[in-house]
Amino acid sequence: MNLDLSQFNDIDFENIGAWPQLVKVVFAVLLAVCVFVGGYFLFISDAIDVLNAEQQKEQQLKDDFKAKYQLAANLKLYREQLAMMEVQFAELLKMLPSKNEMPGLLDDITFVATDSGLNINSLDWESEITRDFYIEFPIKIVVSGDYHELGHLVGGVAKLPRIVSLHDFVIKRNDTGELGMDILAKTYRFKEGAELPAKEKKGAAK
Repeated sequence: MNLDLSQFNDIDFENIGAWPQLVKVVFAVLLAVCVFVGGYFLFISDAIDVLNAEQQKEQQLKDDFKAKYQLAANLKLYREQLAMMEVQFAELLKMLPSKNEMPGLLDDITFVATDSGLNINSLDWESEITRDFYIEFPIKIVVSGDYHELGHLVGGVAKLPRIVSLHDFVIKRNDTGELGMDILAKTYRFKEGAELPAKEKKGAAK
């Protein structure tokens, strides 16, 4: 079909029925395009946005379900691990010195140092440090001796029945040719009123 542009001249919009067939087809196509474009921006684009949002929500729900399913599947194992941790924690609590045992703990460390053959230059309590749930009690230890004696001290402190951790080792040779070691030992005690595991509370009540 040859496009005769002269047919578009002198178009009477008040008498559409008299338009040439080609002009009617062209205007019908243009009208359909305008309706489609307008309908897309007015209705379809919003619907697509809603669809995309719902698809993202669906994926998020699937991910949440997967995570919760895995948690539920391992719930028994988690409970067993929690019970084991509570038992271990209760055992650790028993290894913390009580108020009455604090002076004796210093005597124990002194005995380990002398039993190792070390010379004790100083062994004193430092200022206690209050944490959120417990109190930290530092002990400054300054001793001198040889490598084996220093190692015996560290091993002996680790074997004490009460928890004592060692920090900030400084080893240097002194003027007499011996090795001098400065070390900070720490022990701990729960603050009054601190929350304990339920099993420990039951044991204390008994």
